[in-house]
Amino acid sequence: MERAASFLSSLLGVAGGDSGAPAATVKSVLVYPIKSCRGISVAQAPITATGFRWDRQWMLVNSKGRAYTQRVEPKLALVEVQMPPEAFAEDWQPTPDDHMVIRAPGMEPLKIPLCVECATINDVSVWEWAGSAYDEGAEAAEWFSTFLGCPTRLVRFNEDSETRLTDPNYARGYKTMFSDGFPYLIVSQGSLDALNEILKEPIPINRFRPNILVEGCHPYAEDMWKSVKINKLTFQGVKLCGRCKVPTINQDTGIPSPAEPTETLQTYRSGEVLLPSHKNKRQVYFGQNAVCSESLSLNSKGRIVKVGDPLYVTQSFSSSDEVPA
Repeated sequence: MERAASFLSSLLGVAGGDSGAPAATVKSVLVYPIKSCRGISVAQAPITATGFRWDRQWMLVNSKGRAYTQRVEPKLALVEVQMPPEAFAEDWQPTPDDHMVIRAPGMEPLKIPLCVECATINDVSVWEWAGSAYDEGAEAAEWFSTFLGCPTRLVRFNEDSETRLTDPNYARGYKTMFSDGFPYLIVSQGSLDALNEILKEPIPINRFRPNILVEGCHPYAEDMWKSVKINKLTFQGVKLCGRCKVPTINQDTGIPSPAEPTETLQTYRSGEVLLPSHKNKRQVYFGQNAVCSESLSLNSKGRIVKVGDPLYVTQSFSSSDEVPA
């Protein structure tokens, strides 16, 4: 796979930066209100203390309170989520008449109020974290249990009483809700295009579920972005995103592939190839996990990322050995 290996050279260079020219431009902003369900492409999204507003604020859990994801239930790829269009305005606040609308094949639409008091349930867990969450009630539980064919409840992160911190080994003091580990994932269109040149059947970006998709940079340039600015907001690259089986799941059908794109990524995006000094040789990487420095500030005005915003690289990792994974 010589052609694939040639992309490695892009890891050591970052476009833009010193000249004052942007290294890339924001192509898409994506928010995933319910963990592992379909995302929403929006024109802009406000920054909060835990990531983009509404991102991974809800999650589906089994009878023991453990998170359901596409890794276990690939059908979640078919669940569409719709928010009020104004929900991504900076100062918008929901009223009792505002709802999140959920749709799936063979199901009637489900409306979840965005401004209503809910009961709390304990022992909700995702990865290493456990705590309480708001329970969205019996109707939502019946809807998702019917669709998935197993006992399921829809829960909402309880910001009033719970805090979920990011891994302090990578980003100390930052918070997230129900994301896998970090509040943002940055991926470049160039990286996807480079992969699709190798794959027998090209795949869309929704396989990788980024929050910020950028264009105009070299393939995998985002690997080396230690610090970037978007609309005067500073994003710190904290960890290459190790990929699970979700990229193998067709997001239009909910049907997994047994091999791709993981098999191809294994040839040139594995720990063995990219980061030989790291322990996990078989892990494949695609995209850069990130945090936003301004999320630590109490001043929330003007903290928005918009499609079309230029991205400026302010600091790069000095070598591939320095890149955290």
